[in-house]
Amino acid sequence: MNKTININLANLFFHIDEQAYNKLQRYLEAIKRSFANTSGSEEIIADIEARIAELFHEKMENERQVITEKEVDEVIGIMGQPEDYMVDEDIFEDQPQTQKKPRRVRKLYRDIDNKYIGGVSAGLGHYFGIDALWVRLIWILLTIFSWGGFVFIYILLWILIPEAVTTAQKLDMRGEAVNISNIEKKVKESFDDVAEKVKNVDYEKVGNKVKDGSRGFFNAIADIIMFFFKIIGKFIGIILIIIGAAGIVALLVGLFTVGILDIIHLPGVDFYNLVNSTNTPVWVVSILAFFAIGIPFFFLMYLGLKILVNNLKSIGNVVKFTLLGLWLISIILLTVFGIHQAAAHAYSGNVAIEKELVFAKPSEPVKINLRSTDRDKQENNMRINGIVLDYTENGEEILISRDFRLYLKMSHDSIARIEVRKNANGNSFKNATETAGKINYSYLVQGNTILLDDYLSTGRENKFRDQDVRVYLYLPMGTKVEFGSSPENCWIIRANNDRNMDGCEISQFSWIMDKGGEMKCENCPEIEEVDDDKNGKIIINEDGVDIDIKGNGDNFKLKIDDKGVQIKTNETNRTYLKEDTVQ
Repeated sequence: MNKTININLANLFFHIDEQAYNKLQRYLEAIKRSFANTSGSEEIIADIEARIAELFHEKMENERQVITEKEVDEVIGIMGQPEDYMVDEDIFEDQPQTQKKPRRVRKLYRDIDNKYIGGVSAGLGHYFGIDALWVRLIWILLTIFSWGGFVFIYILLWILIPEAVTTAQKLDMRGEAVNISNIEKKVKESFDDVAEKVKNVDYEKVGNKVKDGSRGFFNAIADIIMFFFKIIGKFIGIILIIIGAAGIVALLVGLFTVGILDIIHLPGVDFYNLVNSTNTPVWVVSILAFFAIGIPFFFLMYLGLKILVNNLKSIGNVVKFTLLGLWLISIILLTVFGIHQAAAHAYSGNVAIEKELVFAKPSEPVKINLRSTDRDKQENNMRINGIVLDYTENGEEILISRDFRLYLKMSHDSIARIEVRKNANGNSFKNATETAGKINYSYLVQGNTILLDDYLSTGRENKFRDQDVRVYLYLPMGTKVEFGSSPENCWIIRANNDRNMDGCEISQFSWIMDKGGEMKCENCPEIEEVDDDKNGKIIINEDGVDIDIKGNGDNFKLKIDDKGVQIKTNETNRTYLKEDTVQ
């Protein structure tokens, strides 16, 4: 059992055990002794303590964790021993280096020491290893060609990128190791820089007059802009936190109630099972969708917290790259599933069955009746693109569809035929043809009556593959056709007729199959419009067609009867007799 001590290091509070505290105290005292006679020693020591506190904070998993000797040794290993990093004056001269140490990864900060407005360009210059002048020129060009649009991006970066204040942050900005040697060197450089400016104050005053004036002006403007944009930034941060948190909570609720545990059975799950061609369990897709959508929501919430909380602890690169990897894997797998699903409808196949029809009385009219079903009318049935999920008497799940059409055509001989064509989609032609063959459809011939189902069915295991049935009824020329009681889905009837009627209108009259495959109406009413002396008349009846149009001083008259065709206008008067002679 070890004694625990509470310490305040660089304004950060830590719990540390006694042995670790003693070792850390000896280490800091050694550093103070090594910099006792060095200019700027107080600032050097303060920066070293700030860096040590930062390293301790990164290693802590929670606020109640106790710092042990292990963490102290790791920090000392990073910072180095004072005797190993004694810096003399020659280190700043251009001496050849015997060994070049690898540079650390730079961190993005705003360089406020070399700023003109907000230090964004100078910070980007350090981060990418180029002169800040080039970055400023790029900003100017982008702003000009975007009609000022990049100004808002600059302001956003100004708000989000922190400024390099401490020596450790300035070293991180340049990609230099934050250890005792570099901290001392950086502080001494600052002091030497100040001393040099004092010596040349008169020359600098003249040489940098314009630059200092511009900085002063922009600093005043910057303070005003920053005040308003900080308020806007905090408001944006709150919105991002609300959106991110709400999205994650909604996804968690959906994941556990529907996707995994199926506590709440929603119709969407049945819909997924009907269209799913990969046979991937719904819980797997739910987890992948949770990661694909939830991780961006998490980073939205994290960004909002970073905007609101200035000293928010980083989640660490391990967590960031782990979440990024999970997101990429989820996106890739969902894309693969989507491609596989789309491929299930890539090919179309059909199975056609043709049979001859024998009627009891060929001289009498053929009567067509459509049989409907009410199994797809229940309100609790799930529907998708006209297909309904239902159950047989044995409790088996089946799919019922109304995707049916009836086409009346003329037979090429004196024999009546019926062709039932079943169609479906699949991931290959073979699969599509097999799926089409599993469609159930029936019809019945009784005397001179044909009973046709206006629906089809298939097993649920065949899933939704755009199944449909097309029935082609071929009748010899001269065959009379009648329909039973007006069918519920009368619009599914297709037939070329002399009245240009749709299926519902066709089912109300009697027809005869005429030459050319056109059905001629036998009992349709006459089409006649009232005679109007002012504008003319249009009369169509059994005597023929009589059209007489008047208007704007022009007259047009067309008469067609058993004698022939007569056309009369203001300029012409022609008659075409039935015997094809012209008068």
